[in-house]
Amino acid sequence: MIARLPSRDASELDWLAFEQHGVLATRQAYRLLNEGIVRSRVRTGRWRSICRGVLLTGNGQLTRDQQLWVAVLVAGPGAVLAGATAAAEGGVRGLRREPLHVLVPSSRRPGRSLLRRLPLDMPGVVIHRTRVLPEQHLQAARPTRTTMARALIDGAGWAGTPREAQALLASACQQGKVRPGEIREMLGVLPRAPRRPLIRRTVDDIAGGAQALSEIDFIRLCRRHHLPRPNLQKHRTDAGGRTRWLDAYWHEWRLQVEIDGAHHMDVRQWAADMLRQNDVWTAGDRILRFPAWFVRAHPDRVVTAVRNALRAAGWRPE
Repeated sequence: MIARLPSRDASELDWLAFEQHGVLATRQAYRLLNEGIVRSRVRTGRWRSICRGVLLTGNGQLTRDQQLWVAVLVAGPGAVLAGATAAAEGGVRGLRREPLHVLVPSSRRPGRSLLRRLPLDMPGVVIHRTRVLPEQHLQAARPTRTTMARALIDGAGWAGTPREAQALLASACQQGKVRPGEIREMLGVLPRAPRRPLIRRTVDDIAGGAQALSEIDFIRLCRRHHLPRPNLQKHRTDAGGRTRWLDAYWHEWRLQVEIDGAHHMDVRQWAADMLRQNDVWTAGDRILRFPAWFVRAHPDRVVTAVRNALRAAGWRPE
């Protein structure tokens, strides 16, 4: 639901409620209205008390935008959306919507007891503290959030597992929401970022052409077992004159590896890929195909197949 723009003669309270999707800090309401009026509106049900210090200028269920405002107002002055929450609000698709991640200056220590008293229509809120949060790391939005590069580095550090951290970075880059160079530059000013080496390696692999998490897994597999590094996302023209993109390709040995994600369960996609594979075979190239889950579950078998194909094509380990 899109909020109606206040009229030109609207009060400061109306404009503030519009900007914050109807969510106010109690101190904001007291500044603009008599304290007795505020208490009366809550008592009569016109307004809703979300928790100590936060009000809703209405009495309905919280919308997503309102939940975000509650999160930053609960965390207090200087709080901004961060991590996966900021990345999702910046347009990265497929990320977990809960809990909501908020970043505050390290000088502040928000009371955690307040977080346990949030209403049922409010997701969990996780508050993180930082010593490094200059203006350049902030994105003008309502509410304010960290820039995409900063959000991804924080989100990767706070992720439950290293794989979840890699998936966050890969998703944002694959969807064109950030460039690997931007993440590298941001990482340079965050020397204490959790999982810093993992983030740097992942970004380097993405910059080298790996776009999906499965491709990152495959490249690391090649590196770990001393196989030559393939070209990633290489394009070529098929027999019909159409441009095709190859997941991994060794030009010298004319070997192609395709890593099939979940979308290959679609019959039409499968048929198109089989026709492309036939074109490759007709051109004289070798091709290997692995489901993404197989690369993770049976790395030794993948390495053996690739090594044997490379040797058959003339490659000799140094």
